[in-house]
Amino acid sequence: MKLEIRIGERVRSVEITREGGRLVCVLDGQMLEADAVEVTPGVYSVLLGGRAFEVRVDAEEGRSPGSLRVHTGAAEFAAEVLDPRVWRGRRGAGVEAEGAQQVTAPMPGKIVRVLAAAGDQVEAGQGLLVIEAMKMQNEIRAVKSGTVEKMLVREGQAVNSGEILAVVS
Repeated sequence: MKLEIRIGERVRSVEITREGGRLVCVLDGQMLEADAVEVTPGVYSVLLGGRAFEVRVDAEEGRSPGSLRVHTGAAEFAAEVLDPRVWRGRRGAGVEAEGAQQVTAPMPGKIVRVLAAAGDQVEAGQGLLVIEAMKMQNEIRAVKSGTVEKMLVREGQAVNSGEILAVVS
């Protein structure tokens, strides 16, 4: 996917491809290798240059169609995708998933907190548990409103990437 993104007054050329389990980005002609996983809609866990980042991307309402607000750590900045058709699918992020949804581990790590139990009512985006990976804690959230049908992990448990952690129906 090729994009042009304006950050402040600067326009950056970005090409993103996925090769196996890794993400290859070409930023202004320079190749970067990363690993990125969408933890919940609009929230990404990114490994870049041996460092881990949690990045949240939100569409800016009331602005042009490609306007985004990007949050990472303590930094926050505005970006605009100059061809907004490529970001259009994210604008419907408020639409919830249908049917029972399996919540999986986006990365290997250790469960440090369980925030919901089987039988609990949860809202879309509500935290279900916290997983620690590479000394960073990531909250894993419900992708839909409903009932936690199964919580398959406990605090202190090690999990693998892709392992089912909970089921929300």
